[in-house]
Amino acid sequence: MTADAGGRSADLRDALYYGHLHGGARLRSIFSGAGLLQRWLDAEAALAHAQARVGLIPEEAARTIERCARADRFDQRELGDEIARRVHPLVPVVEALGRAAGAEAGGYVHWGATTQDIMDTASVLQLRDAVPVIEEAASAVESALAELARAHRDTPMAGRTHGQHAVPITFGLKVAVWLDEWRRNRDRFGQCLPRVLTGQLGGAAGTLATMPEHGPEVRRLMMERLGLADPPVAWHTARDRIAEWCAALAFLAGTCGKIAREVIALQKDEVGELAEPHETGKTGSSTMPHKRNPMLSEAVMALCQLVTGGVGQAFTGLLHEHERDMGPWQAEWRYVPDLTGAAAGCLQLTARVLSGLTVNAGRMRENLHRSAGAICSEAVMIRLGRLIGRQRAHALVHEITMDAYESGQDAGDAMRADARIRRHLDADELERLLDPANHLGHAAAMVDGVLSAG
Repeated sequence: MTADAGGRSADLRDALYYGHLHGGARLRSIFSGAGLLQRWLDAEAALAHAQARVGLIPEEAARTIERCARADRFDQRELGDEIARRVHPLVPVVEALGRAAGAEAGGYVHWGATTQDIMDTASVLQLRDAVPVIEEAASAVESALAELARAHRDTPMAGRTHGQHAVPITFGLKVAVWLDEWRRNRDRFGQCLPRVLTGQLGGAAGTLATMPEHGPEVRRLMMERLGLADPPVAWHTARDRIAEWCAALAFLAGTCGKIAREVIALQKDEVGELAEPHETGKTGSSTMPHKRNPMLSEAVMALCQLVTGGVGQAFTGLLHEHERDMGPWQAEWRYVPDLTGAAAGCLQLTARVLSGLTVNAGRMRENLHRSAGAICSEAVMIRLGRLIGRQRAHALVHEITMDAYESGQDAGDAMRADARIRRHLDADELERLLDPANHLGHAAAMVDGVLSAG
């Protein structure tokens, strides 16, 4: 694998060919080597600023450190090589910043902090800067879902359970279920942010012993400077914040994956009810020119798997030992950026699919009648049940429809012809019961309820 300017191995998020799937240029910049280095330096500068405020280090030293804390002042490849040689993720950066600040001010760099203080704080800064990317994509998904639900509030289609026709629904109802779930996912994401976007400063074992008079105040001022929440205690081994971030993204990605799976299923030639956007130049196959494959939706499903699968790593990361534990902690350096980038890409592609989705209402109506009246068997059974009892009615309609299925007969015709049904239901009432439009229940009202709740 190649390495980026920060010495980190390039992966899908940085790759020339696949990076567009993982959150785009903004996410790649945030989680690039240069982006991480700058946030390490931001944390060091904020620490120095806070310590100068309480008189722990000279104000001029803090100003010098802050002035030198710019990633473009440093040779990132050289830092990466030193990190590899020293087998330490931050000491070469601390030393380089110290040299840049000069003998006097440089002696105050990283005063009283431990490596994890700076690295955790920098990681949280990356997550904070990723939030707008996630929220913009989430908002676009929600807007597209609301528009589809509103437009297709009354568009009838076959409801399916176990992959088979069940009872009539509307496409608007299907989308309203997605929209309602999506809003809960957005709530979860927003609710976790005050907990997740919390900085770190505890010193070697979380006691701030190197700053006996000013430790908590330095921590408060440092976090104020960075725009992060001030933790009441160090969380070096309490990784629930990271796990919660990953879980919140997994909920969002999971809904995207479900939507994508439905688009793929309903875009099959035999179904033809939905189709993802097909822009000029989009190629479905290198060998079959006619193909219009749901490749955006397939990418959504792939990214969803990466995100939901990555959550297990985050929960395994809860198992830290003692006051600091390098083993499970350093795994975060890889899976948190990967998972965040995959989630952002998943949301962005889902918004793209939904905003250009083709809904074939005519094919939905056509498919609604493919089950030859059987899709309304519930309506017939319930009406008949009021006259002969629900269990007897179910057994009777089940027998008729199963016989029709085996013989290839139209189930509606079979019910019309059966004397046991005609004994209780006249022809006009039976026709009304066999019309899918009359068995949509409260679908429209439920769509309206979801839309109004937004």
